Amino acid sequence: MTRTLKVADREKTAERLLNSSADKFYDPEVDIDWSAPLVDGLRFTPEHRCSLYGTELWDQMSPEQRIDLSRHEVASVASVGLWFEILLMQMLLKEVYRSDPTTKHAQYALTEVADECRHSTMFARMVEAIGCPPYGPRQYTYQLGKLLPVVGYGPALYGSILVAEEILDRLQRETMADETVQPLVRMVNRIHVLEEARHVRFAREEVVRGMEKLTKKELPYQRWLIATTSMFITRSLINPEVYAAVGLDKEQAHKAALGNPHWQESIRWSGERIMKFLDEVGLVGKPGMRAWRRSFLLG
Repeated sequence: MTRTLKVADREKTAERLLNSSADKFYDPEVDIDWSAPLVDGLRFTPEHRCSLYGTELWDQMSPEQRIDLSRHEVASVASVGLWFEILLMQMLLKEVYRSDPTTKHAQYALTEVADECRHSTMFARMVEAIGCPPYGPRQYTYQLGKLLPVVGYGPALYGSILVAEEILDRLQRETMADETVQPLVRMVNRIHVLEEARHVRFAREEVVRGMEKLTKKELPYQRWLIATTSMFITRSLINPEVYAAVGLDKEQAHKAALGNPHWQESIRWSGERIMKFLDEVGLVGKPGMRAWRRSFLLG
């Protein structure tokens, strides 16, 4: 561990976050106009964040096909985000189950579950509104995901939450400011970004507290767990079925995307802040380095 990070008292942090949650939260059922039509000619993600951007396949695609790919890719990312938020809710409820429910800490964890329920519904409605299937992760990743609430504990549990949340956060911050992107997608991203800021603060402090209690014997497992989980998160963002949906050869396009330096750089860029934090607290290291490199979060 390179240095010790200071955090506030657990109960004081939870109380501040509870007050913030009460003061400002969104109801996607009310705050988003789901009846508004999509805007012809607008993309669904910034062009340079499409997984095939810069490849030979991209050069061969028509402008309409590129827009359609962005539509299916944002549906894939949203449905994978929904899948991971459901796992997150299971993990948070597991923590509450063994906690004193009268503490502010447990009460904020329940508040975060309520937030994530709304976010999951919002992502599902967006996927429906843009006319795409709920891709989610591939089947073997979906099945492996069932193990995470069982084997996940300690700082790696909260660290894994942070990897998923902060990667999405940076991509969504860029998207919500891009006027070439559909207003519906931008609004969904704006709501998610504003509410996730509280969740990130909560999880970061839990990681630091967990690392302070961690024994040397447990550290290798925690490093392996967060690296492996992060690899599955980044590799699952774009389900290969999106390529078939726009008329491309699924296997060829998937291989091109994984080998695409532009896409790999997008993943590294989206994870810069969280990787710096995880390195500072000591969660980046052997035996997880191969998985970190495969995740594209490290070069």
